[in-house]
Amino acid sequence: MEDILLNIEAVIFAAEEGIGANEIKQILQDALVIEINKQEVVELVKKVQEKYAREDQIFDLREISGQYQFLTKERYHEAINQLQAHKDRKKLSQSALETLAIIAYQQPITKLEVEQIRGVNCDYSIQRLLEKKLIQIAGKATTIGKPLLYATSDQFMQHFGINSAKDLPQLKDIVAEANSIGEAID
Repeated sequence: MEDILLNIEAVIFAAEEGIGANEIKQILQDALVIEINKQEVVELVKKVQEKYAREDQIFDLREISGQYQFLTKERYHEAINQLQAHKDRKKLSQSALETLAIIAYQQPITKLEVEQIRGVNCDYSIQRLLEKKLIQIAGKATTIGKPLLYATSDQFMQHFGINSAKDLPQLKDIVAEANSIGEAID
């Protein structure tokens, strides 16, 4: 019995987006070469749920739309959100950062205009920035073909701790006099 419970737990844990009782039943029958019906699977899943309902567990076993899946308990959501934010920050490539800077300073701007500034195709960078919700579609241009306009999102503002695009550092704030090329003309 304990082996069946552990197998159910393992199958649910390994399922990417949840798994139904009928699938669990079929997997157990194939893997353990046993006869088990759906009702028995449901009862065994309830025992696994009881195990994870205890205070010393970080997961809950939930049924959502007929699919069982492990979810982190609510009291750990803030730590998980911070982990995700930390991961997301690290994953921007140099090209995505350059694309984001162009969009931030030139918004609203079309993909073609970004590509003209960068001199390379920006499809992937723009897609990644949209996925990370750092930029958003701000409408359509009135030019031929009505290309999409991109602008920074509220999440961008929160991420960088600014209230509006006007709060972005200006070039004069970033470039120091000592970094200029050539001699000063009097």
